Amino acid sequence: MKTRQPRYSKEEFARRGDEIYEAQVRQQVEQGNHGKIVAIDIETGAFELADDTMAATRKLYERLPDAQPWVVRIGYRAVHRFGARSLNDAL
Repeated sequence: MKTRQPRYSKEEFARRGDEIYEAQVRQQVEQGNHGKIVAIDIETGAFELADDTMAATRKLYERLPDAQPWVVRIGYRAVHRFGARSLNDAL
């Protein structure tokens, strides 16, 4: 198995990923896909949509073996949540 190495700093990854998502990807995937995951190659803008992070990145790597993936959960500010749920989430 090939070990993939990041070619950009964390800040550059985030900047590129967010920029591509907002400018090119969001309008194509947002409607009807709330909560799904989109993996975006920050070099080419190619993307894959799936129900979870592993499936989305796996599909992207199948298309582009040398991809540099940025992952977004559609409709949320973060891909994963840390900490306890709020009381409103329990309702």
